[in-house]
Amino acid sequence: MEPAAAVKAGNVKVTFLPKETSTRVPAGTTLFHAAAWTGQPIESTCGGRGTCGKCRVQVIEGSAPVGPADLQHLAQEDIACGWRLSCQLEVRDEMVVQVPRLLSTPKTAMFGVGRQVLLDPNVHKVHLHLAEPTLHDQRPDLLRLREALRQEGFAMRADLAVVRTLPKALRDAGFEVTAVLCGEDLVAVEPGDTTGACFGIAFDLGTTTIVGTLMDLNSGEARGVVSTLNAQAIHGGDVLSRISHTMGKKEGLHEMQHFAAFTINGLIERLTSESGVPPEQIYEITVAGNLTMMHLLLGIDPEPIAVTPFAPAVAHGMDLRARDIGITIHPEGRAFLFPAIGAYVGGDIVAGLLATALPRGNKLRLFVDVGTNGEIALGSEPRTLATAAPAGPAFEGAEISCGMRATTGAIEGVQITENTVVLQTIDDAPPAGLCGSGLIDAVAQLYRRGLMDATGRMRSAEELAGRIPGSLASRLVGVEGVRAFVLATEEETGGRRILFSQKDVRQLQFAKGSIASGIRILMKEMGVTPDDLQEVLLAGAFGSYIHPDAARMIGLVPAVPLSRIRAVGNAAGEGAKIALLSYREREAAEVMPSRVEYIELSGRADFNDIFMGVLGFPPLDSLP
Repeated sequence: MEPAAAVKAGNVKVTFLPKETSTRVPAGTTLFHAAAWTGQPIESTCGGRGTCGKCRVQVIEGSAPVGPADLQHLAQEDIACGWRLSCQLEVRDEMVVQVPRLLSTPKTAMFGVGRQVLLDPNVHKVHLHLAEPTLHDQRPDLLRLREALRQEGFAMRADLAVVRTLPKALRDAGFEVTAVLCGEDLVAVEPGDTTGACFGIAFDLGTTTIVGTLMDLNSGEARGVVSTLNAQAIHGGDVLSRISHTMGKKEGLHEMQHFAAFTINGLIERLTSESGVPPEQIYEITVAGNLTMMHLLLGIDPEPIAVTPFAPAVAHGMDLRARDIGITIHPEGRAFLFPAIGAYVGGDIVAGLLATALPRGNKLRLFVDVGTNGEIALGSEPRTLATAAPAGPAFEGAEISCGMRATTGAIEGVQITENTVVLQTIDDAPPAGLCGSGLIDAVAQLYRRGLMDATGRMRSAEELAGRIPGSLASRLVGVEGVRAFVLATEEETGGRRILFSQKDVRQLQFAKGSIASGIRILMKEMGVTPDDLQEVLLAGAFGSYIHPDAARMIGLVPAVPLSRIRAVGNAAGEGAKIALLSYREREAAEVMPSRVEYIELSGRADFNDIFMGVLGFPPLDSLP
């Protein structure tokens, strides 16, 4: 049974037979899009635009007015029996519909979070043999092309830049061409049959790192993956620093937009060089990033995001020409930018939720992207909540005495045994500092071994005299009156000691306390306990390196059995690939903000009390 509070006002139940899959959608949603939300496959080549006539379903219960497209594509006897085009029929009341079995097995692709997705890209290449003009057939070139595409089930519109190419392109090719469509937009007319070469790139536009994946849109296979540091970082490592740069310098916004495009174009150059795929065969990109990164990429002033009431210029998904934002793919190629749920729950989180299908599943799951800004989502099909918790830079290694970014030599894992310390470093290099995952490990290990109490107070060697071996006691030191633990000695590093101090513990507690408070508030709003959570998903590059046991031990995530905690890696990048390869999934991303309730933590009367209550660590004997 769904709790009454879980159903938003105006949402209508739809059941798809024969699978008996049900969902609730806002009134006015088409049946085709409702089916896409549940993952129910319905035949279509036009992506639900009403031109191919293949997405027919039979309405068993519910109102089903007849539309012009139904009359065009369906026989009268079928209409009389309740058959309609699902992309044209809007859900207005409770409905039950029968979905016919697919006539052929659709192509699918599997993604890193265990999702199998129908291959249905926004880009279509259609091979055409056009009738050449004669004195008896003087149709204009554009009309000739449009009518041929309509017969194949595709609508088409063309801008002046493409129309200018038509006379020469058609005649040089003897009227045997391949039309390239991004949605309904004609982006190119190529000679002969080029349907075998169709590519796009999915980008995870991170504040620190940008990752690009070149995808074959025919097969769904990745042809190359590259990453690099975001060139904007020279003006600050976090979004607030970059917003400040745009505010403090006249040309600051232009510089930030340039650096974003410059970094993306550098990745495109590497991908095309390494794969042998020319930029002219890359017809579309998808970009997932937080709202500030999206504003900077678009060249839109991000200042309002940084000040109350945190109102951005734009938060919906955007579909535009890639060249309009300085991206060098096919000259008429398109770029899709993910929508945002809130000012600090951006397109990267929407992409992550798309990849994990959290708002569309039947299991209650918690999604946590740990970073400077901790983004959190909790829910399932009936109801999903999301929020953002400002954790600060500790998880990035900043403001930690020996902290550093996750690069060569960074301590990413810590284990304190009975009498020694075992460190795991990136690239197995000598220890150089402590990154975020190592920070969490260090606190968890100190707490587990009794070197720190549940309040986060580090104990002294004198206090533990006779209870721990000398090899550990010697690592408990005082530096300028502050207690610290020596993670690595001068001999082990070949230089300076790497210390973990009481101040570092407090920085970690404030960072984890913010995220833990956000989780508690969402659980409070949902009316659930840790026992109700069927899965906890740790997302992002950082989430992949956190040891679940350590995250649970310090109270970063709720106390659930370890088997329920799962790292899902770069979920934003996976979501960007899914949106590139499936237009139906992209539309699910587009409606995500209307399906997910955003909870603003600022100004909540209960936040401070909850925050103070989670600063400490849970009792070790309370963990399942």
